[in-house]
Amino acid sequence: KQKLENATKSQPGQKHSRGLGERKHKNTKLEHTQLRGEPLGKTYGRLSDLCSPIHKKYQLAVTKVFGRYMNAIVVASEKVARDCIRFIKEERMGRETFLPIDNLVVSPLNERLRKMPGAKMVVDVVQVNAPTGAAQLRKVLQFVCGNTLVCETIKEARSMAFDRQERIKTVSLEGTMFEKSGVISGGSTNLRAKARCWDEKDMLQLKERKNQLTTELRDLMRLKRKELDLKQIVAQAQGAQTRLKYSKRELENLWKKNIPKCQAEISRMESELANLDSQIQMQQENVEAKDAEIKKIRYTIDQMEDSVFSDFCAEIGVDSIREFEQERLKQQTELDKKRLEFESQHARLNTWIKYEQEQLEQQRKKVQKLEDTISKEEKTMTEQRKEEQKLLAVVEEGQNKLLECKNQLLAKKSEVAAAKAELDQKTQILQEINRDLVKFQQEIMTTETAMEQKRLAKHNLLLACKIQNLQINMLSGSLNEISEVQLDTDSESTTATMNIYEKEARLVIDYSDLEAELKSLQAEQEVEAYLEKLRESVSSIEGVLQRTTAPNLKALEKMRAVKDKLQGVKEAFDASTIAARKCNQEFEQVKSQRTQLFSQCFEHVSVVIDQIYKRICRNRSAQAILSADNPEEPYLGGINYNCVAPGKRFMSMDNLSGGEKAIAALSFIFAIHSFRPAPFLILDEVDAALDNTNIGKVTSFIREESRENMQIIVISLKEEFFSRADSLLGVYSDFDEGMFSCILTLDLRPYPLVEDDNGKQTDKESRSDRGQDSASLESPP
Repeated sequence: KQKLENATKSQPGQKHSRGLGERKHKNTKLEHTQLRGEPLGKTYGRLSDLCSPIHKKYQLAVTKVFGRYMNAIVVASEKVARDCIRFIKEERMGRETFLPIDNLVVSPLNERLRKMPGAKMVVDVVQVNAPTGAAQLRKVLQFVCGNTLVCETIKEARSMAFDRQERIKTVSLEGTMFEKSGVISGGSTNLRAKARCWDEKDMLQLKERKNQLTTELRDLMRLKRKELDLKQIVAQAQGAQTRLKYSKRELENLWKKNIPKCQAEISRMESELANLDSQIQMQQENVEAKDAEIKKIRYTIDQMEDSVFSDFCAEIGVDSIREFEQERLKQQTELDKKRLEFESQHARLNTWIKYEQEQLEQQRKKVQKLEDTISKEEKTMTEQRKEEQKLLAVVEEGQNKLLECKNQLLAKKSEVAAAKAELDQKTQILQEINRDLVKFQQEIMTTETAMEQKRLAKHNLLLACKIQNLQINMLSGSLNEISEVQLDTDSESTTATMNIYEKEARLVIDYSDLEAELKSLQAEQEVEAYLEKLRESVSSIEGVLQRTTAPNLKALEKMRAVKDKLQGVKEAFDASTIAARKCNQEFEQVKSQRTQLFSQCFEHVSVVIDQIYKRICRNRSAQAILSADNPEEPYLGGINYNCVAPGKRFMSMDNLSGGEKAIAALSFIFAIHSFRPAPFLILDEVDAALDNTNIGKVTSFIREESRENMQIIVISLKEEFFSRADSLLGVYSDFDEGMFSCILTLDLRPYPLVEDDNGKQTDKESRSDRGQDSASLESPP
């Protein structure tokens, strides 16, 4: 059921008149039925979705052969088809055609048709795209296509269908079908719309692929933006893991080695601390005892000093000798301090005086040095003035030499320009030689292909003679040496094929027993005509033998009359053959002359158009490309013209802007004009789509070309364009005495031009010189 719904949804181009609402209604019904989950059996899909042509050129032919089965739905059995029809009736989904595989009556393929030259069976040019059920789908293709042959042209299809003893159903690549009954049907407009389904299917697949790749690219870009943060986080995590590892190792080392040692040291220190506390306490007690003894001794000393110096203290009026010693010590300290300040001030003043004297001496030395320097500089200036005189003379000589070098440079530049012109001429000659080489290579390839076909025809002919046991006189070799391998035009040139051709080349056929008339046949057309004549003769004789019932006594007389008539017919046939050969030769001459003239013009234009396009655009990166669809026979195809604008990528001509298309068209016109110049050109508002920059480029090119190569009349409404012309003609209407058209003329040659694109001002002499070379424009009376 799901495949049936997909096949119904994917039907392209069926009844375009149905509205969008009807499609939505149908899709809604299909979704509703899918939710109900009703089984419909084995459904493969639509025939156009299950298969496709092996090449795009077979699309119209295959579409024509498929006909009404183009959008048919392929199912496994008749029961499945009936279930599908019941389902469609219940859902009112429209009319559909079903192909039940088990109920199809398929006629066997005629293998002899595969060997016919110039044609292929339609079954062979259609490929099955379904992943499963390829054998069953091949049966459906055999039922739809039958023994139909596809040919390159309508003429070949008609000849293949009706010019043989047994009629064959054929179709051309353009979609014209020739049926056995004689009915001929054609027309490619509707076929092209139907054949577009394969292109649309490929386009849908490419769009889905594009969306998928876009989504993947968006995800990759998002992941790429997060990749730096992820790398940073990973680096931090790795660093943290490394630090954690080393920290754990250090912690283990600490637990194993340092912590037991520290614990033992702590216990030892605690024991020593307890011993030290007891010792400190004992020493403090000793210190306190000593202090008490020192105080007692000091008190005894003070009493002895008071008793000794009591009279002296009473005389000076102090209580004790200790007060006297403290005051005296204080006075002595102040005296020493003042003496120290005085000595430091005296030393500082002496140092300052010495510094000032040294500075004065240095200033005197500097003045003396400056006086010496001034005298030396005066002497140096005198010497430099003399040297300046000499250098001026040398500079004058150098300027004279520079002028001579410039003159030599101009002469060398002229020589380089001449050499460059000679190089351009040699380059053109080389290009012509390359074109001739390409032509010769193409002729060699054509000759080799024709030789390969001749070898193939010889092999098949000798093989047919060997199979039919026809006796052929040989000067060397025999028919038994002929390989029984059947070769055709599609066979690849392998080593085995070349060995077969080499063996057959050693066979020499004896043509001495042939009649003189057969020996005189040289051209391939003559041989074919003679063979056709023999076939007609054989068929007529066979018909006569079949109709002959009894001997006729007057047969000799009739045979003489028939011989006389046959001789007359042969003479008429020979005359017609000679006339046909002459017409064919004249046709080939005209064809080769036409191809030569066209190739001469096309090659010139294809080379010159790129140069002109670059000159107009003023950019060497601009490109103009002119190519033929069929280089060997250009009249069988079109001419492609593409331009690459400066600074842009390659785009088709339809995608270029209006200004770019206008410049491309002007380049094409000027290129054709360079091959076969016309007396003058008329350009009607070619600047309509151009901006001011491109108008300046176009006018500059026209002015350069109009000096020597062409005369141009331009119709323009833009001042930027017609202001650069040599003369102006203006048309206006006069309504005073009726509606009349009048013309005003203005010669711009006496007036100087405004600054051009290169920033150089052109004087009025350039206008007048160019005006003398070109045809003058005169005002009507």
